[in-house]
Amino acid sequence: MDIQKIEQYKSAFDAIVEIVKDEDGNDIEVWYARELQTVLGYARWENFVVAIGRAIESCKTLGVSVDDHFREVTKMIALAKGAQRDVQDFMLTRYACYLIAQNGDPKKEEIAFAQSYFAIQTRKAELIEERLNQIARLNTRERLRASEKQLSRNIYQRGVDDKGFGRIRSKGDSALFGGLSTDQMKKRLGIKSGALADYLPTLTIAAKNLATEMTNYNVEQKDLYGETSITAEHIQNNRSVRGMLGERGIKPENLPPAEDIKKVERKVAKDEKLMQKGKSKLPK
Repeated sequence: MDIQKIEQYKSAFDAIVEIVKDEDGNDIEVWYARELQTVLGYARWENFVVAIGRAIESCKTLGVSVDDHFREVTKMIALAKGAQRDVQDFMLTRYACYLIAQNGDPKKEEIAFAQSYFAIQTRKAELIEERLNQIARLNTRERLRASEKQLSRNIYQRGVDDKGFGRIRSKGDSALFGGLSTDQMKKRLGIKSGALADYLPTLTIAAKNLATEMTNYNVEQKDLYGETSITAEHIQNNRSVRGMLGERGIKPENLPPAEDIKKVERKVAKDEKLMQKGKSKLPK
């Protein structure tokens, strides 16, 4: 998500925040669900209420008082010819909005933005952008783990043991990185311990995942058997991905290393803990 789109979403979310006083007279931020529904990209209230319901259940599961963060209220809306009607609404804290975003449709770009917007106590677009990039990298790394796990299962069923899986993956890396082996790439990037993929930028992780998914698909569709045939398939898929990147002027072996994924995981988890620890409560 580029900075222009982030600024656009940020302005939309900032525009609907309201400030109310808590019991001690402190200012707290609140959002109303009817307005939040719109900026989160939900066309129908009935669908959005489902996300709110899931968020409330999450709140209960976490042992947090629902009444401190979700309050059902009535809102008056205008109808034709000057008539009015009461409709259901909710007053929500930042924490409630975060839980709603966590329980919303992850395919919606607005939801992805909201998960970071509400998770950190800042309205600086640069910090929101940084967290969005962190989440994107974590998600991409998780997809690679899943596809490699599937590949391991696939080839085990086709006569390849764990050592064979390691050789297949290593030869795939060599094809993707222009002849550089996994160990050579680690040395090139200054990686002293841990998996190579834990230090790769999001683009390279995605490239490795695409090649692995292609291998999984063809192993199953072509019913490939044995280390030799599966190795050849994986090498070809990594070469194809490398060729696609090369057409756009990208050589994956020349991209700089990224921060250790485990450190990124800890940063994201810390943000969420701070948000939960410092969560404001609705006034009684």
